[in-house]
Amino acid sequence: MRRPLVAGNWKLNGSRASNRALLEGLTAGLAGLSTEVMACPPYVYLAEAVATAEDSGLLIGAQDVAEQASGAYTGEVSAAMLRDVGCTHVIVGHSERRTLFGDTDERVAAKFSAAKAAGLVPVLCVGESLAEREAGTTEAVVARQVAAVLDAVGPQGLDGAILAYEPVWAIGTGRTASPEQAQAVHRGIRDQLAAADARIGTETRILYGGSVKGANAAELFAMQDIDGGLIGGASLDAQEFLTICQAAAGRDS
Repeated sequence: MRRPLVAGNWKLNGSRASNRALLEGLTAGLAGLSTEVMACPPYVYLAEAVATAEDSGLLIGAQDVAEQASGAYTGEVSAAMLRDVGCTHVIVGHSERRTLFGDTDERVAAKFSAAKAAGLVPVLCVGESLAEREAGTTEAVVARQVAAVLDAVGPQGLDGAILAYEPVWAIGTGRTASPEQAQAVHRGIRDQLAAADARIGTETRILYGGSVKGANAAELFAMQDIDGGLIGGASLDAQEFLTICQAAAGRDS
């Protein structure tokens, strides 16, 4: 049975004070939850977040990582540095990195490889734009994004990694893929992984991200191949985020 995971991507939000209050609210509500919960604050707050979350069970991840291990890359942060401050996970290939900062499939694969090499768990994001969905190319776009990583690291390179399907048209828009739409893409991803390696296909957790909130989380997480969520705006409110976490915890009850 795949253990559910709910990850909060705080993006470019928060301050030391607001982050501490949010983390304290989250850690206070984790007791008894069967799901894994993760917070991904901005780089500058990671070390403090790790310290605040210590012994609570809350995982701390980063929002991005450099593909390089070291060198003259001003402004970048390496996977080893993230490990050094206590991160366990890192998001790679988020749609905002792809669309706003030009991360190609190849660069995302390189970041994935760098994360794995440093002992981090990559959370690989894939998803289609509204134009691609309306053109009927969702399956092909998502398969291409997954294939880029499979080609770079091989099926065993995905062992222990996490995938997240995030339709670009549903991020921060209030629009959400229907549970059936999301399940269809998740099933396609799992079938693609299984074709490369049956065990990886069965065991890999695939999250859904795209305007998930407390009101729709249970319906989404009830789908067979949706193993939790990658949450944006709703993760900035401790009670709303915990409601989503509780919905994920109840998916197999």
